[in-house]
Amino acid sequence: MKLLLCGDFDAGEEAQWRLALAAAAPQARFLSLDEARADPAAVQAALVANPPPGSLQGFPGLRLIQSLWAGVDRLLADTSLPSGVPLARMVDPAMNAAMAETALWATLALQRDFFAYARNQRAGVWRTHDQRRAQDLRVLVLGQGQMGTAAAASLARQGYQTRGWRRDGVALVPLLATSDVVINLLPLTAATRGLIDAAFLSALPFGAGLVNLARGAHVVDADLLAALDSGQLGHAVLDVFHTEPLPSGHPFWQHPRVTVLPHAAAFTDPRSAAAVAMANVQAALRGEMPAHLVERGRGY
Repeated sequence: MKLLLCGDFDAGEEAQWRLALAAAAPQARFLSLDEARADPAAVQAALVANPPPGSLQGFPGLRLIQSLWAGVDRLLADTSLPSGVPLARMVDPAMNAAMAETALWATLALQRDFFAYARNQRAGVWRTHDQRRAQDLRVLVLGQGQMGTAAAASLARQGYQTRGWRRDGVALVPLLATSDVVINLLPLTAATRGLIDAAFLSALPFGAGLVNLARGAHVVDADLLAALDSGQLGHAVLDVFHTEPLPSGHPFWQHPRVTVLPHAAAFTDPRSAAAVAMANVQAALRGEMPAHLVERGRGY
């Protein structure tokens, strides 16, 4: 079994993936793009992580494109992506658990005003804030896929008033009006790009918190900064940005009401994800339906 492995890896990441994939499928050969192009007809599936545009052209025997990362918006933006080959996204249980941990940490920090205490420390101010209980906080999770479901379940177990929203569900604005914290875990599609704008933010209660763990393009940066400056938004935890790494002069770096994470809320863990990927590849090669196929028209 010859499989293409390519993507936006550094050397350490690629080595880690190769070790994990070889352990999951000792019988397989994992080829670089140059190696695969030497005998393109022999390549049966591609394991990819944001490969360069055009990388997946010219492989007539390709039976599956398996993303090693959860998001597939960059893959779908490649107009050369073979249209007749099934595309599967990564659903890694360990990554879901890590994302739920980040969502819980951010919500707890907002609940207990720990970000405000950090600002007080930088200013040399000794001041306490009211101590809210988890049951006092209304949390809205945008996105009810694997990660959104895991995050919502974790928050509910801690006692937060937790609700979920999906784009084809109930109206969003009434939910925003009764949400103290909003956690974004939506896929990035044409319909969700720029969703978090001035209208969205003005619908929230004054001083609400925002946690964006999905994609930077969900947010209109200028609108978010205006809401923070006015106090309409009390604090924003941002893990994703329009440009990554976040440029050194961007206002988010120094804004006192923004916490910046370097796209680190949850990583795909090769130790568990390699087995998921290879189970999907083997299913495709047996002629079975792979799991977690992307509906290209919907964008996820």
